[in-house]
Amino acid sequence: MTIDTLRNGIIDKLLTISNKDYLSALYQLIETSFTDDDKVKLTDEQILMLKLSDKDIANGKLISQSQLDKNDLEWLKGR
Repeated sequence: MTIDTLRNGIIDKLLTISNKDYLSALYQLIETSFTDDDKVKLTDEQILMLKLSDKDIANGKLISQSQLDKNDLEWLKGR
């Protein structure tokens, strides 16, 4: 389902609602869900980890997903 189809379906259903309290509640829900505060705020530790990850990537310190899976299995077997 595309965004336009979904949006138009919601609009069609909204046009059939005549309960003012119900519409007010929907309006309030939509109004409060769109804020600039939706950005994720990272902790200093998270920012540091991302910087370290960027440094690892720049230095080529990478392993493949399959190697990571293999390492995980070996670690689990050793527990």
